[in-house]
Amino acid sequence: MFFLRSCHYSPRLALNLTLVSPLARSLFSAKPSSLRRISLSSSRPPNRRMSAKPSAFDALMSGARAAAAAKKKPRPPSPKKRKSPDPAPVENPNDDAKPDSASLEAKVDQSEAIAGGNRLIEVKGSNAEKSPEQKKAKHSEGNEKNAKKGDSSAERVKELKSKIHLLKKKPADFSPKSVACWSEGERVPFIFLCLAFDLISNETGRIVITDIVCNALRTVMNTTPGDLVAVVYLLANRIAPAHEGLELGIGDASIIKALAEACGRTEVQIKKQYKELGDLGLVAKASRSSQSTMRKPDALTLAKVFDMFRLIAKESGQNSQEKKKNHIKALLVAATDCEPQYLIRLLQTKLRIGLAEQTLLAALGQAAVYAEKHSKPSTDVQSPLEEAAKTVKQVYSVLPVYDRIVPALLTDGVWNLPKSCTFTLGVPVGPMLAKPTKGVSEILSKFQNMVYTCEYKYDGERAQIHYKEDGSVEIYSRNAEHNTGKFPDVVATVSRLKKEAVKSFVLDCELVAYDQEKKKILPFQILSTRARKNVVLSEIKVDVCIYAFDMLYLNGKPLIQEELKLRREHLYDSFKEEPGFFQFATAITSNDIEEIQTFLDAAVNASCEGLIIKTLDRDATYEPSKRSNNWLKLKKDYMDSIGDSVDLVPIAAFHGRGKRTGVYGAFLLACYDGSNEEFQSICKIGTGFSEAMLEERSASLRSKVIPKPKSYYRYSDTISPDVWFEPSEVWEVKAADLTISPVHRAAVGTVDPDKGISLRFPRLVRVREDKAPEQASPSDLIAEMYFAQKHNHPNNKDEDEDD
Repeated sequence: MFFLRSCHYSPRLALNLTLVSPLARSLFSAKPSSLRRISLSSSRPPNRRMSAKPSAFDALMSGARAAAAAKKKPRPPSPKKRKSPDPAPVENPNDDAKPDSASLEAKVDQSEAIAGGNRLIEVKGSNAEKSPEQKKAKHSEGNEKNAKKGDSSAERVKELKSKIHLLKKKPADFSPKSVACWSEGERVPFIFLCLAFDLISNETGRIVITDIVCNALRTVMNTTPGDLVAVVYLLANRIAPAHEGLELGIGDASIIKALAEACGRTEVQIKKQYKELGDLGLVAKASRSSQSTMRKPDALTLAKVFDMFRLIAKESGQNSQEKKKNHIKALLVAATDCEPQYLIRLLQTKLRIGLAEQTLLAALGQAAVYAEKHSKPSTDVQSPLEEAAKTVKQVYSVLPVYDRIVPALLTDGVWNLPKSCTFTLGVPVGPMLAKPTKGVSEILSKFQNMVYTCEYKYDGERAQIHYKEDGSVEIYSRNAEHNTGKFPDVVATVSRLKKEAVKSFVLDCELVAYDQEKKKILPFQILSTRARKNVVLSEIKVDVCIYAFDMLYLNGKPLIQEELKLRREHLYDSFKEEPGFFQFATAITSNDIEEIQTFLDAAVNASCEGLIIKTLDRDATYEPSKRSNNWLKLKKDYMDSIGDSVDLVPIAAFHGRGKRTGVYGAFLLACYDGSNEEFQSICKIGTGFSEAMLEERSASLRSKVIPKPKSYYRYSDTISPDVWFEPSEVWEVKAADLTISPVHRAAVGTVDPDKGISLRFPRLVRVREDKAPEQASPSDLIAEMYFAQKHNHPNNKDEDEDD
């Protein structure tokens, strides 16, 4: 409570303030010269209501307005607080160190309510006065507590660093309690995962990496199983299942800005160092030492980081980028040691430590075996660890949702996982893929004594359509991207042409551009011109036809474990065909070489790529996310080429000369090795480009130029491109054949200890906009194609040089 003397009021009038508006508070801070502070009193009862008669508060306002009007210079909206000749300091625990506090400043609780523009401020009277000595002691006490907290955090980091190497032990010799420096039930510190990342990044062997991940997961299971979902997602460098479409939605610019603000540096400095190091994570780690904060934030936990990542992804609307930046900044300010490095890499979704998701799944299965309490493997299981790894991988291929798998693993055990986690309507599975073959005779050889079917291979966009019992339809791409908004016409077609008895289904099909007037299939390039999202049905210019070839789910029952013969019968019985809108893939069942050759020619004449040959009633289940030997693909141009086109990533380029001056003259292409998370050079390409295409690709890639090659690029020192690129595009390429090369590194160590595989006479076919760089042709497929070529053409000789 404070008393104010005015020419209109009694000098002993008591003013008890419990509600003060922002305007009144600013007037207090301004302290007009006509008002002066006098003694304190508690003679008035608290919370007295204002009467019709002018109150002391009205007098204060009147006097303040008069004083303000007398000023020559207008006051700013929030005037600075001025020193009082006779200060009466008011304790403010949130700002003990401020020297210029206002004499009438109130202590504001952190949880003050805000309504109608007014803050509810409780003015403390009896304990408001503190001597400078008391304030100094209070400040010292706060610093001491902060120092203790910092020391405790530093000690934990030091302890973890001294123990983290134990994760490399063989799982049979490892104790989950040996590394944990936190109590059971306590949140797992984020530094634990970051140090594990560091450990993994320094290893190259898959077995050792699997052991490290397995032991890390066991440590979390033993102490804080509730954090296991977050750990698994962060190890996979994801924040949600792919089909949910939950992405962080931040670029390097926002990260750089947050990093600069968090570390007290300029964006120019950050960008300069980024250019030098080529890794924003390393820049963050190096910048950590220059950071200083008034108050040491609490140490980061796995749960906090994971929850913050999801919060960042969900920010939308006005100022969402600013909010995201501030969230990132808060994480960076709290980060310590190597945490900033991995925070940034996780935010960029570029972890790049050599941990493939299949390795993570294997480690998860093995960790579950060691922690198993709920079930035991069947007696015929020879190797529980291998069987558990296989089980988790198989379940994930059917239900790629860690939020479902991990809790089931903890509650029901790994051996019950196939029962707990099954194919689920609304959750897309990875498509089953076919392996290439070079001719009809090879098909007959591989499918001896088996019944198989041949289908047209359509040149469109692979789609998985989920129809739910409530009538809603979801369409997913081969990458599990949500494409419903791209194909409203498809939604309408499947709803209209399904039969009445069909209540729910999952359809595997190809969406193909179609000319309704000429009744003919159009090239894929036409389909790629269609808008990608929010397509309006009445504005569609490129029509599509649905070519259906498989049924994975029908009326509440998964069908992927059924043979293709039965799945196809369900498909034919569930829909009505309508030419140009919905058709079943054209197919024959034959083992006659001439009949199959004629069918291949007909497919090519019908604007299809070729044929897909599938086993029909033996080894004919649907294998999600797998390139299976039970599906083979045959294209017309396989007869005089390597057997299939390959999808490669441009990682560098050479400046053009002569007619190609001003554009790139050739590009260095790479395949992808998922086991080591690296791009391996496979060829230089400079043919197959029209002038317009070359200009288009050069313009597209100029914005992806980086100062030096990524640490996860594998290439020979003899290759010296003029520029390097961020991996961003996927190109479909055909070639004459495959050869061993001392220059390139594709599948190095597979066919030769020191040499890789390269393409001879490569030519560009098209850009695959439906694929991410990590979905480029894998190095093991390149090796398979090479061995198949050697088998079919034993007289082909390898060359020492191919460029």
